[in-house]
This record gives sequence, structure tokens and C-alpha cells, in this order.
Amino acid sequence: MKKLKLHNSSYKVLLQNFKEWLDILGYAEKTVYLIPIKIQEFFYWLEQKGYNGIDHITPTEVKAYYQYLKQRGNERKSGGLSNCYLNMHQSALRKLREYLIAHNANTPLRIHLKHEENDTQERSNILTQPEVKTLFEATDYSHFWEHIRLRDKAMLTCLYSCGLRRTEAVSLEISDILFDRQRIHVRKGKNYKERFVPFNEYSLRTLEDYIYEARPTFYNADSSEALFISTKGTRARGQTFYNRVKQISKATEDKTIIEKDISPHTLRHSIATHLLEQGVSIESIKTFLGHSSLVSTQIYTHLLKTITDE
Repeated sequence: MKKLKLHNSSYKVLLQNFKEWLDILGYAEKTVYLIPIKIQEFFYWLEQKGYNGIDHITPTEVKAYYQYLKQRGNERKSGGLSNCYLNMHQSALRKLREYLIAHNANTPLRIHLKHEENDTQERSNILTQPEVKTLFEATDYSHFWEHIRLRDKAMLTCLYSCGLRRTEAVSLEISDILFDRQRIHVRKGKNYKERFVPFNEYSLRTLEDYIYEARPTFYNADSSEALFISTKGTRARGQTFYNRVKQISKATEDKTIIEKDISPHTLRHSIATHLLEQGVSIESIKTFLGHSSLVSTQIYTHLLKTITDE
């Protein structure tokens, strides 16, 4: 159903913003890919029924859509859709409703399902600034080898202090670290957009220690221009970043941090929230994170409010 083509411009914009919202909140790549596909089918169904927006969608229409799904044939094999697949559609609609509520959308859309739970992921896994400090301190003992520990600290610097996406950090070259300007040149940002991200003196020293002291000791380091390399001498992959963040978290022995089940995206999520807490303008945060529009960045305004209201 991902091939269904939407014609309504409001649906297309809403779908794109919804997908960016999921990405910003740190959902898994598979989730960010699959859930919007389910919403795309819902919007396509609405188009076919003559609905030009979600403002007048009621539980009656949602139930009618469920009936349609139960009768729709399975594209991959004979028969209808499985209960698991139907549940995925229900979950997608719940997420859409959460998105609309988070953005104060004036919509009567109501999705009444059994076992509907309040999703607190968007605020429960955000690190506090003291917790971030604890993570950085844990890199002093996060691995037996010093060069791995220094790489751990440099990874945290790029993911938290510079707010890079994991894919952006993976793609960095040594030449992208502009020490004289205290900037990181992100050449392979989302949608191929370039940007320059500033870093402070502490980050400068951290990156220098890694590049000039630790990196040369990695196996076959001279054969790659990648900033972050693996123990095999090749460019470190995204899974390496994920695994090291988990290991650093475990090394803290801090139950609260460990239970937050943080990932590389959590660090980006946290720095954006911390900047907002410190009074940095939403426009500056947008540029820092490399968002294409303020709509994507404004989620942090809502997020900060939910945290302070707790």
C-alpha cells in the first residue's frame, strides 16, 4: 500500500510532518518507515470517500475504515489481513491522534480501542543534564582499552554536544572536523542538506584527543578517512554507535539512566530539549539540528512543557 498516491496537498504535508515527528521522538527506523505507510492508506481511503481533511472525521468514519480493512484482501497472499496487521493499523491511528493532540490540532478524530495506553516515551527517556554529565564521566571506564574509551567520548560529543543524527556521525570524515573554526561540517545530512555545527572548547579537546591520540592506534587506521573507525579498521557502522551508547549507559551503573534505555537518538533528543530549557530560540535549534522546517522543531516546545508539568 506504500504505492498509493495521495493527491490532497494537506494530507501529503500532514503525512510528511507526522513522519518527521516520529523520527524526532526517536522511534526505531522501521517504525518511522512503517507507521506512515499505514496512515497513507488511511488518507487515501479518505480521499476516495470524498473527505478533503481530517476536521470532520468522527468515530463513525474510523469504524467504517476498520470494516474496510477487514474486508480488504491481502496483497502478498490469499485471504484477508491478519489480526496482527489490523492491530498495526490501529496503532498507527493512535500515533496519528497523539501527533494531532501534541500540535493542538482542532480535530474530532477519536480512536477508541481496548488497552489504549498513554505513551510516555517522548519524555521518559530524555536525559537530564546531570545524567549526560554522568555518561561523559563513564567514558573514563567504559572499556578496557583507552582508545575505545576516547572514541566513546568523541561519539558522545558528536551525538549529544553537536546533536548529530547517527547516520550523520557515521558519515563524518576526519576533514569534516574544522578545528580552526570549531565547526563540524555535516556533508550528508538528512535529505542531503549540508550544515555547519559549532562545538565548544571541551568538545574540541575531546575530538583532538580521539583524532590525534586514539584513532591512530586502531588497526589499519591509515587506510580510511572515516572519523570513526571500527576495531577492524573500517568505517564504524550505526550499530557500533548504538552498542557503545548502551555500553556507556551500563558503565554508569546508574539505575535511572539504564532504565531509560537510551539510544544515539536519545542524545540528540536531549540536547534539543536542554537548549530550549536554556532559552535558545526555536529558530536557532532548527538550524542546529538541521530540520527542514520549524514544524519539526516545535515538538520540543510541547515536549518541554510535558516535562515541566510532571
